[in-house]
Amino acid sequence: MSLKKEDNDATYTDEEIEARLKEELPEWYLESGWIRRKYRTASWKGTLMAVTTIGHLAEQGWHHPDLTVSYAFVIVKLTTHAKKGVTNRDFELATRIEEAMTWQPPEGSALEGTPDDPRFAYLRHS
Repeated sequence: MSLKKEDNDATYTDEEIEARLKEELPEWYLESGWIRRKYRTASWKGTLMAVTTIGHLAEQGWHHPDLTVSYAFVIVKLTTHAKKGVTNRDFELATRIEEAMTWQPPEGSALEGTPDDPRFAYLRHS
């Protein structure tokens, strides 16, 4: 069952948001009218890389999250200010952010992935 509204500017109720998050973005949660996600990083370097990635996606989509940035984490908050609620715009950008932030090379890929060595740590994948 798809919970996506046909009108991209229509806002979702809290119950609809919770159901859609559970189905599509289980690491995200609803709080005070925003959908949110905390990404843990391994260092300031990882935090800056995460912020740059999120910033690129937001700018390309012309929909901009609020970010809380600290040494070892980034919190992403999305809502559609003009509509005073969560819309398809928020879910779509959250999905793009989630895909980029959690991507890792698949097993057998020519890409090795970040070494399991603290000197090269970037994101905490857990």
